[in-house]
Amino acid sequence: MSEAILWIVAAIWLGGAWLRIVQQARFYQIEEYMSGRYLRWVGADWKRLLPARPLAAWLLGLMLAAAAGGTLPQLILAASALIACAPQHHGEIKKPLVLTARVKRLLVAAAGISALAGLALALAVMRLSAADQPLPYLSIAIHAGGFALLLAAPVWLVCGNALMQPLEAWRRRRYLSAAAATLAQIQPRIIGITGSYGKTTTKRFLQEILSARFHTYASPKSYNTLMGISLAINRDLSNDFRAEIFISEMGAYVEGEIARICQLTPPDIGIITEVGPQHLERFGSLENVRKAKYELIAQLPAAGTAVFNWDNAYIREMVAQGYPAQRLTVSRELTLEQARESGIDWLGSDIRESLAGLSFTATHIPSGTSASIETRVLGEHNVSNLLLCIATAYHLGLPLSDIVMRIRRLSPAESRLERVKTAGGITIFNDAYSANPKSVVSALKVLGMHTGGARLLITPGMVELGALQDEENRKLGVLAAAAATDIVLVGRAQTAAILRGIRSTAFDPARVQVVDTLKEGSDWYQRHLKAGDAVLFLNDLPDTY
Repeated sequence: MSEAILWIVAAIWLGGAWLRIVQQARFYQIEEYMSGRYLRWVGADWKRLLPARPLAAWLLGLMLAAAAGGTLPQLILAASALIACAPQHHGEIKKPLVLTARVKRLLVAAAGISALAGLALALAVMRLSAADQPLPYLSIAIHAGGFALLLAAPVWLVCGNALMQPLEAWRRRRYLSAAAATLAQIQPRIIGITGSYGKTTTKRFLQEILSARFHTYASPKSYNTLMGISLAINRDLSNDFRAEIFISEMGAYVEGEIARICQLTPPDIGIITEVGPQHLERFGSLENVRKAKYELIAQLPAAGTAVFNWDNAYIREMVAQGYPAQRLTVSRELTLEQARESGIDWLGSDIRESLAGLSFTATHIPSGTSASIETRVLGEHNVSNLLLCIATAYHLGLPLSDIVMRIRRLSPAESRLERVKTAGGITIFNDAYSANPKSVVSALKVLGMHTGGARLLITPGMVELGALQDEENRKLGVLAAAAATDIVLVGRAQTAAILRGIRSTAFDPARVQVVDTLKEGSDWYQRHLKAGDAVLFLNDLPDTY
């Protein structure tokens, strides 16, 4: 009877390991199945390595079992295993696990590997039993081994992913071949867009503008990886051969990624929006970021066209490299005289902003032609994005009057400084998609323009800025103190630098709240704000944070 209970204990631990594999797969998926990134995330917090409840249940079970006699120790171990392996609440879930075909294959492989490890444990216990080891030794062996099975769930996932790599690589090649064949059949003109930030917004604006003359398709949402773009092509373009222009948004976490995307979608025109510290902790240095973004330009044909944001120092280095021959530059920071001296193609000047949107003058320096631009889009940083679109559309032959008309109809990209008003009369500025050192300045300026009531900022701050993160978040705190009347910080450890920045000003400490989840922040605003007030949601971190 006692040995039978031990096998039940072993089965409980294996089931717990499988449950934890499923729970951890969500984070592995968020990290895009990149084992190094995922394991670094797991290792960054000891609670992810040794979850508190399973650890406490395991230790308590061992201690109680050691003090008991008869079959009671085995029953105690079974109970402690059940407590340790029971499903755990992981807090606010913003992005649940998507059960794609790949995830299903990964889960089966990881479960199979963990089962083999469990079998090895069982064989070891059987050998101990055959050697007439006392029952307490068998109990400890099974309990310890089962706990190790549970804790090693991240390892089983990584091993399962490695096991499935040949199959995944074969499926990836087949998928990429299908996408390449579709593009070869349609033969659209391809515009590549990359940058540390501003990619998706610029892509969406450009698609709207070019649709005035061309049948234009853009990779949807933030589909900016090799597989994401191929998915979009296979899903959307394989049955629609009308696309004259394909806009390919190109993201990267390491050098070489953009070059691989360019092999699938060889660009005729390349647009560089910004080079900044977004994902700096992954690239290591801004120079590495610059090199990664320049891959788009390097992949252009000699007869291709590059469109650059001149206001960024790293992008000016790209312009100076002299490739390709056709290079267009835009600026919103230079004076007219400086723009002429620097050979700028498009200048944005007389920039004005209100809660109704942006207005500025766009001047084509070589011809002296200018136009008054008006748009409902908020955020001064979007002037640069719009100038890049204007330069590209004008180069493709759209009259400036048509471009002006299309810009007037633009609306913000989803969760990128969108302005809406609730039924209760509260203005919401939704800038929750992401945040970077430039965009936060624009967003907080917009919040500061609201003068009809309280101005609340809800933010978890900025992430993935490497060594610059604390200082940039401290600056965010200083800016927030000047723009907001109330501040809710989401995440105590994450927002510590922002809090230091706020405390360095004269901002009333009683008007700063620190909460653990975004839901708590939303609940706070719903309890305290009234008609005429405004709230800015600035950034929203993934579940891995």
